Amino acid sequence: MKILLIGANGTLGRAVHTALRERDHEVVTASRKDSDFFVDITDPESIRSLYDQAGPVDAVASAAGSVPWKPVGELTTQDIRAGLEGKAVSQIELVLQGLERLPAHGSFTLITGILAREFLLTGAVSSLANGAVEAFVRAAAIELPGRQRINAVSPTVFEESMDVYGDTFAGFDAVPVARAAAAYVKSIEGHQTGQVFRVG
Repeated sequence: MKILLIGANGTLGRAVHTALRERDHEVVTASRKDSDFFVDITDPESIRSLYDQAGPVDAVASAAGSVPWKPVGELTTQDIRAGLEGKAVSQIELVLQGLERLPAHGSFTLITGILAREFLLTGAVSSLANGAVEAFVRAAAIELPGRQRINAVSPTVFEESMDVYGDTFAGFDAVPVARAAAAYVKSIEGHQTGQVFRVG
């Protein structure tokens, strides 16, 4: 398959890229830098340009999204909007614009995270955005045209990222990022739709 991978430069994106290439898929990458194509997923016009440049693809895999981390008492309306735009609206826009571009057998795989079901101090916006994406995936699955599919991958913290997060995820069972990459393979090559594949 020809797969469009968004967010290819992060820890997860690199692992997904490797897993897909090892299975002989053609992977075209997109991110803000150092990829085949530039994309700012918070900008619908940038997403439109990406699809135009990438041409026909069989699957779209997103490993991108950002949210602010602040205590609830310090959150502003702009923080909430930024989190929803950065993680939820942006990925939903990838799907909406891709519906008519992907073939009948095409698939979308989005990224969420463990904060949709477990909660941390300063993580309220992350929980909100992840939960929104998961709800969208489940609801959209019953409306996609043809045999198109949509799923989400929802990992816990990665072993490779523990030095970055310090004590934020204290007590969480970290997993190798390769396990999350395998969930992308499952989503793309499998037949399930409307699923949230939990990793860890």
